[in-house]
Amino acid sequence: MRFARVILGVAGVYGLIVLLPLYVERAKYERLAPPVITHLEFYYGFVGVTVAWQVAFLMIAAQPLRYRPLMIPCCLEKFSYGIAVLVLGFQNQIAAIAMAFGTVDLVLGVLFVISYVRVGSATGAEVNVTGGRSRAPLPADPPRH
Repeated sequence: MRFARVILGVAGVYGLIVLLPLYVERAKYERLAPPVITHLEFYYGFVGVTVAWQVAFLMIAAQPLRYRPLMIPCCLEKFSYGIAVLVLGFQNQIAAIAMAFGTVDLVLGVLFVISYVRVGSATGAEVNVTGGRSRAPLPADPPRH
């Protein structure tokens, strides 16, 4: 579980560091990677949704076992962006820097899958050791007279 905590925690912090400046540096981004953004609702919508996911990564990192099912959409988030960016990059439709960020997302996606599997394995080992699901012991039957 430590692996999942570290990976998701690092991903969340990294994402916030990369994404939060986009709220105030749109003009700089447009200069570095033209053309000018014409649909601001898509730009700020993308930033807002991805910032929300970074917060989700941090929440999952705090309790990976509890939030393990949410790791599935986390993987989808990473792979959907990473694959799209790489395809666009190979078609020469985006800047090389965007491909670098897409590659980071693909690597994080693979690490998220590994985290998901490892947290599941830890859960399975716990179940096998106890002979069933963990639960509070049942009270003893009252003595019969």
